[in-house]
Amino acid sequence: MSAGQIAALVAAVAFVVLVVMLVITLGKLGKTLDAATDAIVKANENTDPILVGANQTITHVNTQLERVDGITANAQAVSGNVSALSSVFTATLGGPLVKTAALSYGVSKAIRVRRKKKASKLAAKAARPERKSKNR
Repeated sequence: MSAGQIAALVAAVAFVVLVVMLVITLGKLGKTLDAATDAIVKANENTDPILVGANQTITHVNTQLERVDGITANAQAVSGNVSALSSVFTATLGGPLVKTAALSYGVSKAIRVRRKKKASKLAAKAARPERKSKNR
């Protein structure tokens, strides 16, 4: 065997080893791609029920929101009615009630002032010494 034949034999063996390693690597890559494909298929199969459930949930939420909108509209109407009622009450009874309160306050203050004057007159009269009459 010559040196060229030995070199060709070494190159052929190295090429065979390289091809064997490439086949092993491609086999593992093929298994990985198969596993990824299976995972994608399973995920796709499982997303349909999830999407159906999400769609039902959204439909239920929309129904509840419509009910809340109705309740809000009714609450707004009640608030408007209460506001109108308080305006009517203020217009019809507010003025006379304020006048009555002012009158009662004025009367009670006048009575207090009168009592105070009367009490001060009595106190002044009691503090004065009695005068003796000349007819004795």
